[in-house]
Amino acid sequence: MAMQSLALTRRRFSAFLAALPAFAQSAQRRLKRSESYFGLHFDLHPNEKDTVLGRDVTPELVGALLDAAKPDFVQYDSKGHPGWLGWPSQVGPSAPGIVKDSLAIWRQETARRGVALYTHFSGVWDSQAVARHPEWARVRPDGKPEPNQTSTFGPYVDQLMIPELRESATKYSLDGVWVDGECWATNPDYCAEALRLFGKPAPKSGNDPLWNEWLEFQREQFRRYVRHYVDELHRTHPNFQVASNWLYSTMVPEEPTLPVDFLSGDYLGNASISTARLESRYMGQTGKPWDLMAWGFQQAQSNAIGHVHKPAMQLKQEASVVLAQSGGFQIYYVPTRAGYFEEAHVKTMAEVGRYCRSVQQVSQSTETVPQIGVVFSKETLYHTANKLFGGWGKASDPARGWLDLLLGCQWSADVLPDWKLARVAARYPLIVLPEWAATGQAVADTLIEYARNGGKLVVAGAKNAVLFAAAAGVKLTGEPAESAQYVAGTVLGNVKGLWQDVEPDAAKVLAERYPVYDTRSGGKPAAVSAAVGKGEIVLVPGPIGTVYAATHAAAVREFAKSLIAPRFEPLVKVSAPPTVEVVLRRKGGRLLVHLLNGTNMQLAGDFATVDFVPPVGPVKLSFGKSNPGAVALVPEGRSVQPMLVNGSWTVELASIGVHTVASAAK
Repeated sequence: MAMQSLALTRRRFSAFLAALPAFAQSAQRRLKRSESYFGLHFDLHPNEKDTVLGRDVTPELVGALLDAAKPDFVQYDSKGHPGWLGWPSQVGPSAPGIVKDSLAIWRQETARRGVALYTHFSGVWDSQAVARHPEWARVRPDGKPEPNQTSTFGPYVDQLMIPELRESATKYSLDGVWVDGECWATNPDYCAEALRLFGKPAPKSGNDPLWNEWLEFQREQFRRYVRHYVDELHRTHPNFQVASNWLYSTMVPEEPTLPVDFLSGDYLGNASISTARLESRYMGQTGKPWDLMAWGFQQAQSNAIGHVHKPAMQLKQEASVVLAQSGGFQIYYVPTRAGYFEEAHVKTMAEVGRYCRSVQQVSQSTETVPQIGVVFSKETLYHTANKLFGGWGKASDPARGWLDLLLGCQWSADVLPDWKLARVAARYPLIVLPEWAATGQAVADTLIEYARNGGKLVVAGAKNAVLFAAAAGVKLTGEPAESAQYVAGTVLGNVKGLWQDVEPDAAKVLAERYPVYDTRSGGKPAAVSAAVGKGEIVLVPGPIGTVYAATHAAAVREFAKSLIAPRFEPLVKVSAPPTVEVVLRRKGGRLLVHLLNGTNMQLAGDFATVDFVPPVGPVKLSFGKSNPGAVALVPEGRSVQPMLVNGSWTVELASIGVHTVASAAK
């Protein structure tokens, strides 16, 4: 009798499993976002004009794409900025043109292969929600409702956003969500509830003395909004992983306090490698799992032709910058409105995926080797940019310029958030403070103490000269002024911008600047140095990073290199062309020297794509007096023996491709 009962139970359980969707039956373990490395992102932003959503999505199409690219995760569209859901919903408005449930097929095929499935979901930006409920809209300073942005003070998050996310999480057994249209789509809200809570006359411009208080009040409301929906989703779906796009990047350069599960952002536009350099190094300092998403196409900015798809070589070059910082990497593609993916694009995804896997062992879960730190100033951006959050445009150029400059000298560099600076400064042999406009006394005190304890500090900018004048041994003369200025080098370096005149007191003049193309007379200090305790401060009271971000002029790089090279001894000295980026990391007792080939990187809209990255070399790596033994090259799969050259153990590589990692026991 017991055996019959057991057999009946088994038959019933088998019948129960057969009735479940395939994705619910899958026993394959899916990686958490913190474990993931390579992913794909697809969004459509469904709208009321769609008529064929999902028509061409089949298990065969999805399965073939997954088998070719082999991602750890996929992000597929759920709701875009127009506010229409791309799947059949009982809660929110579904786009009228749904022919087939794409998400169900994507969940079925990803689950069969152990691939995590997230959705792309627009949060603050929901045009349809505002159209249906005008009272949910953010109110502009003129008292009119914003047609695209919802109010974080209003009921939208509870009455629509959270129910939509819960429904999709349950219906499709989703692994998580990538919430788009968030910090960068949030602006000051003049709704009645905001005005009531602020309790003072709400300012409408940066000329009002309450302006920065008003902005911080609005930022705090955004934090409450994100915390609320993340907590609510975790309460009912504890394994559902949530990211708010660009949160805790340079766009929201705060110490992470909200319970998001991972950080992410999509970078685009011309010279996107420069963007990725800054963002990856910032996110890598947060202590949170993170990834960056490269657009698989250029949104042509110099004409009206639309998407220009990137070849695999271009995407591999962009990916290398992210992977070298131990981040995850994903690619964004837009399928047809019917959900079809062109075979050529699938092949590109697969080729990029194979490259990513070829360097995974020496890229994932590594730690930085502190060399040069570049300070990123939240204080400046929050107090001078007149915005809640980024993108900051040229306001963040001081950091981007200095970072690109240092990397062009083959020095490994990290970005140090000002909120973290006091904890990590002592680990860095040299720190650069870019020409931020409002660094703040706390950061100045931290850096002066860092120098006193033996650190080498380079301070740039006219505004910073005021904070560091006494420590740097100079007297200020006059007020900062915009002027044409040139520094001497192999050619004159144009460093036009805001300069502060200084007179040396205890300082030594290292270089001069000139108002015209004539270095025979009329020079003023362009850089001075002064001993401070056990260390040294080099003061450059002008806009070096800003100028370099705008020009990437070799003469400006040479000028800065002449100041830093005598004061900085890299752990590994790399001799290579300036297009080679060096990143030092550690993993499992191994020193990893990432060599990234940025030659021929995409820069301008009318040269939108790159399909050829020429090998570059020779590249020499000098490891100092300690023999590192055989140096393994990845992904080449071979080893080279160092030779003793001028007292330093040296490896010479004839050339490198897009990305070579030299792994040494050092």
